[in-house]
Amino acid sequence: MKKLIIINGPNLNLLGKREPNIYGSLSFTEFLDTIKEKYKTVSIEHFQSNIEGELIDKIQEVGFCYDGIILNAAAYTHTSVGIGDTVKAIETPVVEVHISNTFGREEYRHHSFIAPNAKGIILGFGLQSYELAIQSFL
Repeated sequence: MKKLIIINGPNLNLLGKREPNIYGSLSFTEFLDTIKEKYKTVSIEHFQSNIEGELIDKIQEVGFCYDGIILNAAAYTHTSVGIGDTVKAIETPVVEVHISNTFGREEYRHHSFIAPNAKGIILGFGLQSYELAIQSFL
């Protein structure tokens, strides 16, 4: 059984409440339950933190023993050299995910410190971006 983890950064705990016109009205917990039911042959874990260092700690913890990391570092994508360096330092492949199309938003969201060391990037497909990332590991 493949072992994947979804790691979400700041404010993604507010999905379903935060800017539903951009992020939708479904909570991440509701979405995760649906995905786990659909992909019963895959172990899918989830971790979320609003704290950069906790995200780095979790990536380091799972970065040598999981089959894949699906990482939505949210705003830290565009600001965190530390998270980018951590993705570079681990062995587990990382797919960078964004719910919105970051290239259709503010200019500062067009740069990612994660992308140069990610297996790939999926963005702009709403919560389905996570499912596409899961499929990339199967």
